[in-house]
Amino acid sequence: MNSLTAAFPGRKLHVILDNLNTHKKNENWLKAHPNVQFHFTPTSASWLNQVEVWFSILQGQSLSGTSFTSLKQLQEHIDAYVNAYHDKAEPFVWTKKKVRQRRFKGRRLTQL
Repeated sequence: MNSLTAAFPGRKLHVILDNLNTHKKNENWLKAHPNVQFHFTPTSASWLNQVEVWFSILQGQSLSGTSFTSLKQLQEHIDAYVNAYHDKAEPFVWTKKKVRQRRFKGRRLTQL
């Protein structure tokens, strides 16, 4: 980030960051670089989560309950599924459920 701000002095920079460790405290660095604004992707929308979703779909719709006699047969099966999937693929729609506090033995967790 220091190299980036040095390459564009005085320019307003909007930086999109994947989640995970980038959500940790950045206040001091951002105060020293007021032209930089961080935008974080939602937790469930990181690239790794999307890869996991894809493998979950592959497993659930294509591989569950199947068996193969060779690696080549497995590869051909996956290739055929991917080709069929791509013909009807649509972007994922991400939603977030409303978060509610749960009671814990008659008390709220904040009272423990």
